Amino acid sequence: MNKKQALPWENPRFRNWIAVARACHVMGQTLARELQPLDIKPPHLDILVNLFRTPGISQQDLADKLLVGRSNLSMLLPQMEKRGLLIRRGDPQDRRVLRLELTPDGTELTEKAIAIQSDLIDRTMKTATTEECNLVGGVMTRMIRELTQSGDITGEPDDTGEPAPGSVSGHPERRNGQKKR
Repeated sequence: MNKKQALPWENPRFRNWIAVARACHVMGQTLARELQPLDIKPPHLDILVNLFRTPGISQQDLADKLLVGRSNLSMLLPQMEKRGLLIRRGDPQDRRVLRLELTPDGTELTEKAIAIQSDLIDRTMKTATTEECNLVGGVMTRMIRELTQSGDITGEPDDTGEPAPGSVSGHPERRNGQKKR
């Protein structure tokens, strides 16, 4: 590094990005702790919420939406299926495709987990005004758009037309630098 060059932590963008990353990390840790009574972790919640929102989603589409490889899911899905939270069914039109749906027990657990997560978000976001929340959301959406347009990572639009979060917990496991195929 050039001695005349400013150090990164002197840059407000760097400092503020570190604050965002720390907030995300602390939020993820807190969510994990609050989900413990339900015996699930944030990656389970990511799966459950996406199945709740999109019943019958394919395993591949779920992996793409969560920004993880299918191998990551193939470790969690059997555990969740054995626990009676979801079912995997073959697609009648394409035998290679597995469709995922919540069971009634899975739906009940998901609703409880969503309530926990929503309460945590409400408690956290009450530290900001509505205008500040909207500002943060707008900035994050622009950042997502910048990164997805540059090809650094993929992001699917959700039903609002905005890029969907890779993860409801805020901790998408990246595909080891792989791009969506």
